[in-house]
Amino acid sequence: MLIILAFIILFHLVAAILLYVATIHNAWWVVSSAGREIIYSDLWYSCNSTCYPVENSHKVEAAYLQAVQATMILATILCSVSFFVFILQLFRIKQGERFIFTAIIQLLASLCVMVAASIYTAEKRSFHVTSLHQGSYGSSYILAWVSFPMTLISGLMYLVLRKRK
Repeated sequence: MLIILAFIILFHLVAAILLYVATIHNAWWVVSSAGREIIYSDLWYSCNSTCYPVENSHKVEAAYLQAVQATMILATILCSVSFFVFILQLFRIKQGERFIFTAIIQLLASLCVMVAASIYTAEKRSFHVTSLHQGSYGSSYILAWVSFPMTLISGLMYLVLRKRK
């Protein structure tokens, strides 16, 4: 049982780290030329040699970008809260009970990641100025999609997990 518990904790921590990196790192969209990466763009900034805020990110036209920003931050917060709730429930709930509250929070984090990555996928062209249209998805975007099934599986593991001795 201790090995399963260690695996679940490690799996949750890896999912949380992936969410943090995907939210913070500036590689959601990468524009390259001749195989050399020139411009990185994330949810807040576009960077080449210097970084500048994403164009029109504060306007109504960028509501999609603001939705992606909000849901990624919410997913990261929910994943962190879910881990702390799991640790508290580990010591507080009675033997034989399930980690339902932890599972619900983790599944909500999974839903937020899916919504953010889906919106970004559907509206990526409207996020970037015309000069950035010829780019491709970056590593942070891929990490966001990888963290989605990890948080989903983690939430499902908490649903079936019972506290045992």
